[in-house]
Amino acid sequence: MRKEDKSYTYMIRCTDGSIYTGITKDVKRRMEEHKSRGKECAKYTRTHPFERLETVFEAQSWSEAARLEYAIKRLTKEQKEQLIASPEKVEEMFADKLSGCRFLPVVVK
Repeated sequence: MRKEDKSYTYMIRCTDGSIYTGITKDVKRRMEEHKSRGKECAKYTRTHPFERLETVFEAQSWSEAARLEYAIKRLTKEQKEQLIASPEKVEEMFADKLSGCRFLPVVVK
């Protein structure tokens, strides 16, 4: 896989405790956009300010990152908290919905 093909699904904690999930090709740039609350950030993070990046998953393609994003957004808050606590279980958690996809948890600094 070429570096430019990589895409990422990420989960951020907002100041109100809610969890926002999104996708990007450049995690650092996207976090700056969320923090700025400018026109490039998501509508959600304009009204629910960014607190911290919780977890990031590397996908083989934009399509796979989008599939993971969709699956995460359908989880309950409790299930999202479990995924944040144990990101290494991502493939196990979605084995039936995302078979054939590989997601690698990325160390968040």
